Amino acid sequence: MKDVAARRLVHFVHGKESGPWGRKIKAMAEVARQSGWAIDSLDYAWTTDPALRLEQLASALRGHDGPLVLVGSSMGGWVALEAARLASPRGVFLLAPALGMPHYPTPGRPVPVPTEIVHGWADDVVPAQHSIRFAEQHHCPLHLIPGGHRLDEQIPAICQLFHAFLHRMPV
Repeated sequence: MKDVAARRLVHFVHGKESGPWGRKIKAMAEVARQSGWAIDSLDYAWTTDPALRLEQLASALRGHDGPLVLVGSSMGGWVALEAARLASPRGVFLLAPALGMPHYPTPGRPVPVPTEIVHGWADDVVPAQHSIRFAEQHHCPLHLIPGGHRLDEQIPAICQLFHAFLHRMPV
């Protein structure tokens, strides 16, 4: 059991209307595997309440004491960022995170670990300005790229950015 708990783990947190193994997660999971990380992705579709999703993730991460990277998309970005305050990951990688959105508590505390954001300029669900503001306040690297909220057309670029992010993580 100790070997499982101590493994290097990338944990993916999907968005409000997607699932645990969508196109972006599958592609990024392959990047993580090739970089020597184990992967996990829970199904949060049973609720649209970000606080309940956070509880589910926190429960799943209990007992994991190895290197951890959290990856969150949209609502999952908010969940991953909040979970970072509980789980002490090595880093957090966010895709169009639902920061500054109505009905989501706004993270106001400093980001506890290296955090990097990718956001589409043409996002009509979560305005890019929210990520710009957050990155400015917390001094996070921010990649503004062509595309809308789903960023499906940018999967190769996202995978390149994620690969570089993983390779900067201390192990």
